[in-house]
Amino acid sequence: MEYISTRGGTMAVDFEGALFSGYAPDGGLFMPQRIPALDRDTLRRWSSLSYPELVKELCSLFVPAELVPRNALNELIDRAFSRFRHKNVVHLSRLKDGLNILELWHGTTYAFKDLSLSCTGQFLQYFLEKKKKHVNILVGTSGDTGSSAIESVRGQKNMDIFVLLPKGFCTQIQELQMTTVIEDNVHVFAAHGNSDEIDEPIKELFADVDFAGKYNLMSLNSVNWSRIMVQIAHYFYAYFQCAPSLDTTPLPVVEIVVPTGGGGNITAGCIAQKMGLPIRLVTVVNSNDIIHRTVQHGDFSMAESVKATLASAMDIQEPYNVERILWLLSGSDSHMIKMLMEQFNISKRLKLPEDLHRKLSETLGSCSASDQDIVGAMRRCWEENQYLLCPHSAVAVHYHYSQPHSIPRCCLAPASAAKFQDALLQAGLVPQIPPEITALTAMETRSTPLERGQDWAQVLRGQIEAVAQQW
Repeated sequence: MEYISTRGGTMAVDFEGALFSGYAPDGGLFMPQRIPALDRDTLRRWSSLSYPELVKELCSLFVPAELVPRNALNELIDRAFSRFRHKNVVHLSRLKDGLNILELWHGTTYAFKDLSLSCTGQFLQYFLEKKKKHVNILVGTSGDTGSSAIESVRGQKNMDIFVLLPKGFCTQIQELQMTTVIEDNVHVFAAHGNSDEIDEPIKELFADVDFAGKYNLMSLNSVNWSRIMVQIAHYFYAYFQCAPSLDTTPLPVVEIVVPTGGGGNITAGCIAQKMGLPIRLVTVVNSNDIIHRTVQHGDFSMAESVKATLASAMDIQEPYNVERILWLLSGSDSHMIKMLMEQFNISKRLKLPEDLHRKLSETLGSCSASDQDIVGAMRRCWEENQYLLCPHSAVAVHYHYSQPHSIPRCCLAPASAAKFQDALLQAGLVPQIPPEITALTAMETRSTPLERGQDWAQVLRGQIEAVAQQW
């Protein structure tokens, strides 16, 4: 299994090469050269597996045993999930009105990113220990990625992590989950800008190939293939939990509703579908609706500004993983993708070719939810089920409440409601706060401010160089 860039200008790499890369050197994103196809017998055999067992089976398709022997892979994944609070790692709540919610937030930071990042952290450590190598991890976060990434590598001697958070755009709890981690290998920057603005200095450093190579820079954003790979398991588990029976021909279809920001999770869904899983996918967004407009009208164009919403982790204008989805749907046409993405990078506007738009709208349904819609879904879910939703999960549940369904449906829940107290209060609901989260407010914090007008990329360079001198 080799990995190639969506833009076709880079030599193929193995899983280790893709793992330790951010963007590909040509600006594209790494994808597997071929997507494994699963037959009906495999699906039936997998249908009784636990979530961790599904992750192991799926990862073994994309990580050859010559690189990571299967028993070692199993151990790494078991270690990754050892800190999860739920015995099943993820949990399906079956509520009224056919509402199925797959809770992906039972990890250390109460967010779905713990699932993929805990595994990715283990994969990194495996290779770094073998090679006696050190890396510098660069992460921009719109909310949950930063804390999950920090938890996956904190205290590790082979890695330093540099996290940029958008000051004032995360919730207080999300920010504290990053700034209260006082470890020598953790460096947090509080930037006075939005999620898209903090991506710019990160892209600049990765584009400087000499600097990136000299300091072994890598990314743990969903740019990283490893995260997409682990997330494919969400869809298989959701399908097996919600499908009525696997004894019918054809196999039953399950609709999976996916709250979407940078697009990594929905990309994993498209890959699961391509592997032969009979799912219908719906991508749901907040008022930052570029993906919704792309699916509905082929209009992949940025709005004038990012709108601050209750679902803050989805306040994203440039969902970079759309490039992976378009590459998949174009039949791996790297030449076309390079041309389209270069056009978008220049003008921030793109009209999809007709054929590509048709394939996209056949692959994905879409919906956009306002803050009012989010609050309405949170209230109704509480009134009917005494179940608290985070605002991102509420975007998916809004779709469920507003769209009748004739087939089983599963809404993915990316975060615990406990992380979004302000949104709960706006909905007139009472937060239920776990003691681990309450304790954050009394802890020491540490971060470096990045002010407007500063050259953020230069500040980052200086910090990375300073850390490297200690090695």
